[in-house]
Amino acid sequence: MHAIDVGTGTPLILLHGFGVDHRLLLPLDPTIEAAGGWRRIYLDLPGTAGTPIGDVASTRDVVDAVEQEIAGRIGEEPFAILGNSFGAMIARQVAHDLRPQVLGLATLAGVFVAEHARRVVPPQTVLRTDPEALVLAGAAAKDYAEVAVVQSLENAQAFLDHVHPGLLAADGPGLEGIAARYTLQREPEDADPAPFTPPCLLITARQDQVVGYEDAWARREHYPRATFVVLDAAGHNAHLDQPVLTNALLTEWLGRVRAAAGG
Repeated sequence: MHAIDVGTGTPLILLHGFGVDHRLLLPLDPTIEAAGGWRRIYLDLPGTAGTPIGDVASTRDVVDAVEQEIAGRIGEEPFAILGNSFGAMIARQVAHDLRPQVLGLATLAGVFVAEHARRVVPPQTVLRTDPEALVLAGAAAKDYAEVAVVQSLENAQAFLDHVHPGLLAADGPGLEGIAARYTLQREPEDADPAPFTPPCLLITARQDQVVGYEDAWARREHYPRATFVVLDAAGHNAHLDQPVLTNALLTEWLGRVRAAAGG
């Protein structure tokens, strides 16, 4: 599995969403680096340009591939994990499968209900349009407009730098196979219902019409050490829409994970 593996210290596994690649999460890296003492491992999930789909044909197969990659890279060393969108569903399952090894879990606009029809989501909302941003997006304007809640030149450029390249490079037919078997047999919180006690951070977005925020909040009793946040003026790419707040929350979570691990 292809990865960007940078820094030294406690491993932090970062998992991107469906149909994109590790580049989506790279805007978080300066904040994690500034926190100090974190080895950042950005995995390219199967179906990206970096990691061929191979025989992966379901979400559970992706979980197994990620767990094998973690074992190969860090063995039994304790680690924290952060997942975005589909990557959050993978991260939740990994965190429960490997509970004794997991120091903390963060989800960013995470999938908490696999079946789209069962998700509680708000209607698509655009709080501010910017024709110049759509011009800048060029051929990617349609994709950008589908997720941009507050359009701006800066936001459009972030989409072009971190989202669109992964969309273009994705293995469409391979991902269709995973999409057909997208649902886990049971949600990890139901299969392993004991409260998940390491420090957690669950960032959701008020205008996220892809996964919403209510399904994540419905799990609040399962995560007694979790900070739950709903960001206004943010959609499914919440960390690109609200980078200052996201980075502040990320810094605070990393500090809590460090403190709970004994410094």
